[in-house]
Amino acid sequence: MEPILELHGIFKYFPGVTALESVDFALTPGEIHALVGQNGAGKSALIKILSGAYTADAGEMRFLGAPYRPRTPLDALEAGVRVVYQEFNQLPYLSVAENLLFERLPRRFGVMLDRATLRRRAIDLLKRVGLELDPAIRLEHLGIAQRQLVEIAKALSSTGRLLVLDEPTATLTPREVTRLFEIIRSVRASGVTVIYVSHHLQEIFELCDRVTVLRNGRRIESFALSETSAPELVRLMVGRPLEAATHAIEADAAETASPAPTKREPALRLDGLRARGSSYPVSFELNYGEILGLAGLVGSGRTELLRAIFGADRRHGGEMYQDGQRVAFADPLDAVRHRVCLLTENRKEEGLVLAMPLRVNVTLTDLAQVSRAGLLRVQTERATARHWVRELDVRSRSVEQTARELSGGNQQKLIIAKWLFRDALIIMLDEPTRGIDVGAKAEIYTLLRRLAKVGKALLVVSSELPELMVICDRILVLSRGRLVGEVHRNEFDEERILSLAYSEYLAAKPQAEDRSS
Repeated sequence: MEPILELHGIFKYFPGVTALESVDFALTPGEIHALVGQNGAGKSALIKILSGAYTADAGEMRFLGAPYRPRTPLDALEAGVRVVYQEFNQLPYLSVAENLLFERLPRRFGVMLDRATLRRRAIDLLKRVGLELDPAIRLEHLGIAQRQLVEIAKALSSTGRLLVLDEPTATLTPREVTRLFEIIRSVRASGVTVIYVSHHLQEIFELCDRVTVLRNGRRIESFALSETSAPELVRLMVGRPLEAATHAIEADAAETASPAPTKREPALRLDGLRARGSSYPVSFELNYGEILGLAGLVGSGRTELLRAIFGADRRHGGEMYQDGQRVAFADPLDAVRHRVCLLTENRKEEGLVLAMPLRVNVTLTDLAQVSRAGLLRVQTERATARHWVRELDVRSRSVEQTARELSGGNQQKLIIAKWLFRDALIIMLDEPTRGIDVGAKAEIYTLLRRLAKVGKALLVVSSELPELMVICDRILVLSRGRLVGEVHRNEFDEERILSLAYSEYLAAKPQAEDRSS
């Protein structure tokens, strides 16, 4: 069968870096083709060349049997290529409907916006991805998972022959993932070919037909997924098996589980704290030298709890104690003064200044340390940044490189570095490995265990239960805002934790049925 897309000898250079080196790639019509590799392997560069955001420096492409060389994203759209990026390309101050149909806004008499038609089309698109919300609401008021589904709906708003999905499930619940897979299969049935990029190998094996592995900017191999296994795929992606590293992290966590606190009092104690939007008080203790996990479904209140602790959202009742002393952080700056930090799930918008160099991002949390008489000492700043870049193994060309140029795993390390520079004692992390490849995940896990060993107190939210079970000493489970269980390392069991996470939803189900009858 004639390929729908062919790439031959594609090169892409950036200053000091070869992002793609002689990459060959081919797609068969009607297939779902996985593109895998570690962060920095070249996946994003390849996608951006296909979408017209980048231009290849060498090589040839053919699409639908004709030469293909888009100079702009508009060229790619007109050719029939649709891309949903991991990093959203949205207009937060416009409505959901306007974001969905921005490129094809319906007009009356060719001039006036036809709002009735806009609303109707937007509702139809939202239904396709299982979203029930008012399309007139401004996009900025949606959560990340909802924004992801809006972005997918936008890609489905016009016909095309090739759909590229970059980490589309990173923020979705299992139910939303199931719905997305149904959509992808229906899109394929309509004659659209799909490139699917994901770090979740179970998704790839469930959904995709073939896979191409990239490593260090080169194509390693392409083959049918029926011919391989997850461990073999990981080995091809990272160049080595990861089982040994994961077992070492688990062994270290088991050895240091239930650690003796380095101080008499817990690092943090909540007594009946109620976060925004929750009717239930939450109480627990976090000790120095331990990693405490927060598990639960999307919407269970995990992120809201972290934000309430950090002072980013207003608390609605309850008390909070740090080292035995009552505290109430008025805002995030107050929390930082108390050596408490939060790494949010949206690291690019809320964790880094992407356009600034690494040295600025590292030292921004405490400029007084690298200043004298109110003047920045650039050489001191550079030396300080180099120290933390080495300490956390942030892979970069130099501290003058911008944060935007780093891979996801290295960006996350950079955020941790800036808080360690500030000497944070309590570190809260929300989805610390979202959008990070399997190799970089192992490095982040090792780093977090290292921080616990030196006495830091870590509170970690993750939607990936295996992740929490690898790194945590204890796991607290939230369900609809209620703290429904605590599981210690020697009791870790995925089925048990999931049952707790669903407990409030299952308890509410008969009531819902009664109301409907």
